[in-house]
Amino acid sequence: MNKSRTVLVTGANQGIGFETAKELGAMGFTVLLGARSSDRGKEAEETLVKEGIKAHFVLLDVTKQDTIDKAATFIENNYGSLDVLINNAGIAVEKGRQPSQLDTQDLKETFETNFFGLFAATKAMLPLLMKSTAGRIVNISSGRGSFANNLKPVDKSLNALAYNTSKSAVNMLTLTFSKELIDTNIKINSAAPGYTITAINDFKGHRTVQQAAEIIVKLATLDENGPTGGFFDENGTVPW
Repeated sequence: MNKSRTVLVTGANQGIGFETAKELGAMGFTVLLGARSSDRGKEAEETLVKEGIKAHFVLLDVTKQDTIDKAATFIENNYGSLDVLINNAGIAVEKGRQPSQLDTQDLKETFETNFFGLFAATKAMLPLLMKSTAGRIVNISSGRGSFANNLKPVDKSLNALAYNTSKSAVNMLTLTFSKELIDTNIKINSAAPGYTITAINDFKGHRTVQQAAEIIVKLATLDENGPTGGFFDENGTVPW
């Protein structure tokens, strides 16, 4: 990879986002760490810089359009274009609650970050990605966003209405954008990193962030013959 290539990772101050940024930075990317907390974002930047990675914190809260717009302006003014967008920021509010135990606000809050925020970030960064010779968008989805997977018997703790439906919506966004962008240099795919040990599940997962980042990095660095409009985990295609 050309060392001048740039990647923006949302929710990059911890967990899967941070690990993905770290691995891409080690490959020579200039890493833009999108985070809504200035303190945590700057701390993540300092950590990566100490490891010899070109990393820069960018204030970005996907639920606040003004921060998205300012981030896009910053990238344009300082880098001119964007090569990779990794839509990683996400939340889960269920905490083991079943669908009937949720209220409308729970669903709205979840979709605000997981879907509407992802859409807003994608739309704002698209003109910058268009300037890249090989733009890549990776949307962090989940195996729980797969209808086929949800038909299987599962632990009730994974029967998460708000989270699961938000990730299903992300997959449809991936598919529809791929059709719009089919004649461009941009490839867009959904990634299922697996049940990972992160704050979103109170560190109850069973996969490491390194394992989770594997498929994300792979999709972020696809060559021109790589797929677009797909849903993948480390083992291959995930059923819709």
